[in-house]
Amino acid sequence: MTAIAARAFQVTSLAAIFLKELVVSSVAVARSVLGAKDASSPAIIAVPIGLRTAAGVTTLANCVSLTPGTTSLHVSEDMSTLYIHVLDAPSADEVIASIKSTFEARIKEIEG
Repeated sequence: MTAIAARAFQVTSLAAIFLKELVVSSVAVARSVLGAKDASSPAIIAVPIGLRTAAGVTTLANCVSLTPGTTSLHVSEDMSTLYIHVLDAPSADEVIASIKSTFEARIKEIEG
C-alpha cells in the first residue's frame, strides 16, 4: 500500500470512529437531558496526551469538543495535557482511557 493510500485509510478510520462517538454521545446527552437531572456527574479532567505535533493536539481537541457532552478547555504550554469538561464522568480514568484509545490512537497513526 502506498503512503498516500495508507494515510487516506487512517484518516477515514479516524472519521468513522468520530462519527460513531458522535452518535453514541448524542444519545447519552439526550438521555441525560431528558432523564433525571441528578444522574450526571460533571467533571473537569486532565488528559495526558502523547501527540508530537500541534496539528495532532488541535485535531484531538477538536474531536473532543465536537463530541456532545465534552468540551476542550485548555492545552498545557508543553502540549502534554488537555483539560476537558465532561458532562457525565463517573470515572476520570474511564474518560481518559476512552479518549486515548479512540481519538488519540488514530491521530498518532496519522502523525506517523
